[in-house]
Amino acid sequence: MGDVEVPILKPRNDPRLYRHLVLPNGLQALLISDPETDKAAASMNVCTGYFSDPDGLEGLAHFLEHMLFFSSAKYPLEDSYMKYLTEHGGHSNAFTSSEKTNFHFDANADHLEEALDRFAQFFICPLMSEDATSREMKAVDSENTKNLTSDSWRSDQLLKHSSSRSHPYSKFGTGNIETLDLYPKEKGVDTHKELLKFYDSHYSSNLMCLAVYGRESLDNLQTLVESRFGAIKNTQKERPAFPGQPCGVENLQIMIKAIPIKELHSLLLSWPIAPELLRYKEAPCQYISHLLGHEAEGSLFALLKSLGWTTSLGAGESDSSLEYAFFTVRMELTDLGQDHVEDIIGLAFQYIRILEETRPQEWIFRELQAVREMNFHFKDKRAPLDYVVRLACSMMDYPAEDWIAGSSLPCIFNADSIMTTIKMLTPENVRILSTSKSYEGKTTDVEPWYKTLFSVERVSDIVAKEWRNSSIDARLYLPTPNPFIPTNFSLKPNSAMMEYPSLLRKTSRSRLWFKPDVTFKTPKAYIEIHFESPESNNSPEASVLSTLFVNLLLDYLNEQAYYAEVAGLSYRVFRTIQGFQVSVSGYNHKITSLLDTIIDRIIKFQVIEDRFLVVKERVLKTLLNFRFWQPYQQALYYCSLILHNKKWGNDAYLEAITPLEPADLASFFPRLMSRVSFECYVAGNMDAAEAESLAVMIEKSLANGPMFKSKPIFGSQHAERRIMKLEPQSKAYYPVAGSNLSDANSALTLYLQVCQDDELLNALLELFLLSTKQEAFYQLRTVQQLGYIVVLANRDDSGVRGAQFIIQSALKDPKDLDARVEEFLSLVHTNLSQLTDEEFKSNVHALVGIKLEKHKNLAEETGFFWNEIDCGTQKFSRQKDEVGALRKVCKQDLLDFYTKYIKANAPERAKLSICVYGGAHQDEFKSVVEEDKNDNICEPQKVHKKDEEEGKASFCIKDIFDFKRSQLLYGSLR
Repeated sequence: MGDVEVPILKPRNDPRLYRHLVLPNGLQALLISDPETDKAAASMNVCTGYFSDPDGLEGLAHFLEHMLFFSSAKYPLEDSYMKYLTEHGGHSNAFTSSEKTNFHFDANADHLEEALDRFAQFFICPLMSEDATSREMKAVDSENTKNLTSDSWRSDQLLKHSSSRSHPYSKFGTGNIETLDLYPKEKGVDTHKELLKFYDSHYSSNLMCLAVYGRESLDNLQTLVESRFGAIKNTQKERPAFPGQPCGVENLQIMIKAIPIKELHSLLLSWPIAPELLRYKEAPCQYISHLLGHEAEGSLFALLKSLGWTTSLGAGESDSSLEYAFFTVRMELTDLGQDHVEDIIGLAFQYIRILEETRPQEWIFRELQAVREMNFHFKDKRAPLDYVVRLACSMMDYPAEDWIAGSSLPCIFNADSIMTTIKMLTPENVRILSTSKSYEGKTTDVEPWYKTLFSVERVSDIVAKEWRNSSIDARLYLPTPNPFIPTNFSLKPNSAMMEYPSLLRKTSRSRLWFKPDVTFKTPKAYIEIHFESPESNNSPEASVLSTLFVNLLLDYLNEQAYYAEVAGLSYRVFRTIQGFQVSVSGYNHKITSLLDTIIDRIIKFQVIEDRFLVVKERVLKTLLNFRFWQPYQQALYYCSLILHNKKWGNDAYLEAITPLEPADLASFFPRLMSRVSFECYVAGNMDAAEAESLAVMIEKSLANGPMFKSKPIFGSQHAERRIMKLEPQSKAYYPVAGSNLSDANSALTLYLQVCQDDELLNALLELFLLSTKQEAFYQLRTVQQLGYIVVLANRDDSGVRGAQFIIQSALKDPKDLDARVEEFLSLVHTNLSQLTDEEFKSNVHALVGIKLEKHKNLAEETGFFWNEIDCGTQKFSRQKDEVGALRKVCKQDLLDFYTKYIKANAPERAKLSICVYGGAHQDEFKSVVEEDKNDNICEPQKVHKKDEEEGKASFCIKDIFDFKRSQLLYGSLR
């Protein structure tokens, strides 16, 4: 073993221990010892990706990533790896990028050793049988089919397609059934043999980086890694290199016009640049993106927004490697903005000229440096799984001392380095992608993999010259120094060791909950405020107007609050069924200043006509784009629409929003705020007096605002959150055609309702899911290959719990999917019965570990406690209480739960199936409609022979709202 002790820079507030080592086989490892962790995790990064795919076998690297999960010589039972992790509180996944393939898992902390042993077999002796190979091709194809209607995937591939064919950047990396099966067969190529050859050629230990996170000491972690991963072969492969640039002269100074799936106008400006990875301490791209992506007064975005042309803008490096990178500016445009694409591009080049003519400013770099350094040293602890993935990827690119920091600590101001990059952002080097439905009927080409319709035009030298030389608009200028950057990071003295939030203050207008940070010792705070108004959701129109108010408020806040976001503060404002919520978080030193700004904007809210029209257009497009949601997303939407009492449908929102004018919101807003109460939770590095002063400030602001004088809500007006109570032994199903028939996929959501927030039943439901979900995934996805998306999960609707299957498939229609789920569930009793006592206890132990997992940061803790407050349950000791119930259950209790709630025709079984029929299954949908057209809304309709034999009936929901009016409701927990 060759130890290489390297001092690794870590945050000042990070108590974890790190060690870098190199195994004799050349594998590099980073060990992280955290005695306090509940979860162990590991990530292996292999230095190969789809750039290495052989010609004619597009997607082979990605396919190999899938195949390594199946089985190994040491663990030949298919799916034993995933089964082991699931039974020990873990998860696993992987991804393939252009030059990297990353595998990762986590598990409860006391099961790292065996999990690591199973994981290591991916890289020692995977089996990759021909049978598994032929089956898993369908999963890769299903994954690709899922992406075909995604505008982001389509745009990304279009950029690759319009690059140089001689560079692997132009490749199709996902693969599908054609590239992995049909085309190779036509050429006499054996994909299975090529898969094995690719593995042998690219999976060499000297091209691997491993990050392992556990509660063991560094010495013990080192022993584990050496004993498990030392057997990986080192075939002395060199890191694959892809010299040259993705774009030649012919691929620059072009505009690509493409037709999207969704109703949107987007604009992307992209320039090839030298990768920042080579100069990450100087951070030229961070400097430029900070300014080009700025949103405060004087910025490019602020001007474009004031003209009514854009709704969002982001800038930064993308698609980077050691050889090349792109600098991109991405914008979402309004309808008006789409008419001014060339003007927008011209203004972008004007701002770039400001950067060039003013030359890099050291004070801006130092301000950026201070913020990055502050964020690094006060970085919140992340989930171990996320952390090891980031670290393993970082190990490929940075020297060991910077594996944790990466590029997050720029420290060398080099004006020449920044200028070099700025001078690459020219009209002659630009690649423009403009995406809009306005190009329909005007395109000339079809991208081969996603079938995107597009045209490529050369930007004329005259236009390029105009962009380069036009005079700079006086409304564009550099930002001023940031007033929100905190300077006080001292921690408040807290003598009371509060485990749970306390109700600090209660009035007719508000309730204030408070919990100081006694765990994480970080100079941050979280403030959650839920404003409740009876007017906010009493009709679809009121709901839409509330949405428009929230969006317009965010629009007004942007220029002022953007400085706060840059300085490590964040805020959200969003509509709820009861009203709207304001969330503020970050460094406590300046957090109240940001909250003051938000409250001030609320009480002085006025409707500005041109901004109203922009916001309305954006909300309208969001509603229209429901048509292009993935089928499984639509199924989940319909399930929520049916279950939630006071929820209006998308069609109603569309009908309500169309005629709305600025005057409608101007008259609605005083009604919205006429009676308001709020619930507030303050947590973190603040004291009780500060928390009380916030609540008092908000109450006074609402009562004495210049635009309204708000009164408290009457007790009888408080909003309810009520969920439909499905009848025992009911079998409701809702068939609906997918709204985008160009998507072949259909989807099923099969929901089995169990209870409303019952301590024991919650625990039994979760134990059932933990004991069953991996077998469900294996049987329905891996063996039967129904589709890429196959999920069995807990569903929680305002405290009402149930089990939920989610399946998306282009191969089977929803009725068939439903039958296959029922067939699987009929076998579950046998599987549960055959659990040994040891296996049952192991499952209980795993779930106990999951439920007792400590919050890793203040954000997680706040999220948990605020959810308990906002839902009205206030069960702050929920984890401990449910664990107490869980530790008392025996295997028979689990079998009884299955027999009572899950088994077909169980006495308390309550089933709801949402069936979304995609483009490949419209004949089946028409057949279902024909069967049901003469039935009443809730009249029993026999749909399965098995149901008929057992004397049980299903019924078809024809109108969601008629159905909802006929059903019982659970009581509200609030």
